Amino acid sequence: MPYAAKRPCAHAGCKSLVGAGQRMCAEHRKQSQREQDQQRGSASERGYNVRWQKARATYLRSHPLCVMCKAEGRLMAARVVDHITPHRGDQELFWDTKNNWQALCTTCHSKHKQRIEKAYGKEGEKRKM
Repeated sequence: MPYAAKRPCAHAGCKSLVGAGQRMCAEHRKQSQREQDQQRGSASERGYNVRWQKARATYLRSHPLCVMCKAEGRLMAARVVDHITPHRGDQELFWDTKNNWQALCTTCHSKHKQRIEKAYGKEGEKRKM
C-alpha cells in the first residue's frame, strides 16, 4: 500500500516535512501547545480549585461508573467529571451538576473531548462539515 506524500509544516517559514495526519513538525507543535497553555490560564484561574476538587470527589462517589461504558454494557470506574457542554468560563454552566456533569473513565473522556474539538473546534464555534 503506498504511503501519502509528506507535506510542509504549517508554521510559516518552516521547511520541515510532516507525515499524514500532522499539521506541524514536532518543534512547532510544542511551541504551539506552550502558547495555547499560556493563553488559557492556570487550572485554578479556569475554576478548577479546591471547591472543584471537593465537588468532583463528591460527584464521583455518587456516580462511580463511566456513563459511556455503562451504556455499552461495560463496567468501568469513572475517574473524570466531564462538562458535557464546554463551559468556556460560564460559571453557571460550570457548576450545573444536574445537566452538565457526567462521570467518565479517562479513555472515554479523551475520546469525547476529541470528538467535540473536531466538531466545534477549541474556540467553541460549530465547524462547517
